[in-house]
Amino acid sequence: MSHFGVSVLNPNLWMQRPRQALRNPNFRLYFFGQLGSQCGTWMQRIAQSWLVLDLTNSPLALGTVTVLQFGPVLVLSLFSGVIADRVPKRGFLIAVQAAMMVQSFILAALTLSGSIQLWHVYLLALWLGIASALEMPTRQAFVGEIVNREELPAAVALNLSVFNSARIIGPGIAGVVIATWGVGWCFLANAFSFTAVLTGLALMDARKLHPHKRANRASIVRQLADGLRYSARSPRLALPLIVLAFVGTFGYNFGVTLPLLARYGLGVGSVGFGAMNAAMGVGSLVGALVAASRATITPSTFILAALGLGALLLCAALAPWYALTLVVLIVLGVFSTTYSSSTNTVLQLNSQEEYRGRVLSLYTLLFAGTTPIGGAITGALAEGWGIRPTMALEAGLCVVGALVGVLYLRRHPSTTEA
Repeated sequence: MSHFGVSVLNPNLWMQRPRQALRNPNFRLYFFGQLGSQCGTWMQRIAQSWLVLDLTNSPLALGTVTVLQFGPVLVLSLFSGVIADRVPKRGFLIAVQAAMMVQSFILAALTLSGSIQLWHVYLLALWLGIASALEMPTRQAFVGEIVNREELPAAVALNLSVFNSARIIGPGIAGVVIATWGVGWCFLANAFSFTAVLTGLALMDARKLHPHKRANRASIVRQLADGLRYSARSPRLALPLIVLAFVGTFGYNFGVTLPLLARYGLGVGSVGFGAMNAAMGVGSLVGALVAASRATITPSTFILAALGLGALLLCAALAPWYALTLVVLIVLGVFSTTYSSSTNTVLQLNSQEEYRGRVLSLYTLLFAGTTPIGGAITGALAEGWGIRPTMALEAGLCVVGALVGVLYLRRHPSTTEA
């Protein structure tokens, strides 16, 4: 663990750099606004799945909603990166977040009035998916306009800590709300949670932002091709993207692997499955704090994290006891967040300002846009082989990706410094 930058025995070191980033008033507004909004997002995600099963009792319908909500990231993320390099980021984020708020209000109104139908959920899931695909690259690139270069690694990791904290808090609140009042109130709570992030964006001091240089005006297709060429020709960008193509597709399928492992590998029910998610969430939160405390990020950081992620995924596949699986998932959460945070930071630090949105759109595509592909592969293989051999194979492919990164690093030694 020492390679990842801090002693786990000294919590004060964990918080030194995160505190420096949080002293930035604009980042503080952004951080707490995102925390409130992300908790609402996880409440809606859980409630939406519950609603679809209530309406249809159909796994196929639930899978269709997932494709509609996450498929647009695969289709639109590269074009969204072009937009991120062309528009004022804060104003664009306000507009897209407002569109997401309207979607949640409509979903809440239809559900609470008792008039919700499956086609409503499909349409609104697609609405949210398109908005999310447009928003992700801009939101990630905007962090670099809020903080200075020295604060960026901590800011990126703190953003991940928001996501992982919300992943623990949001579903827990949603479970209570659904049991007490019903799913509609989760949708309404999410709609109001957008006021946190919108207020934070509106209150930022524009004079203390660091606006990036805009890309030269050209057609969207030409700028997209230009961004792809730029990323491919820069070894410092190509290396993390190559490794991410493996790890993002085969390693980050926890939404599919964990429920299958819980039911068919370990034979535990919903409570046990919830504890598995919580264990990984706790590890991810610790990993985000550890990553935020690092002074520097180098390619060896994310390559070692990818190797560790693959090894721990294999351990989870082979662990014969539930208690041991929980321990493995905690450590897996630490490595998964270390990997994603260090990859994002290296891409941001090594990309020119006018290309940053397009570079981060590739990160979005390979990290989140491959979810439908990786999930489909996981489900198909698990259907024929079982979940444990499937996880073992995917763990091996993550290790292969890390080893490809090692070979690339040896051919391009100039990438050793981020």
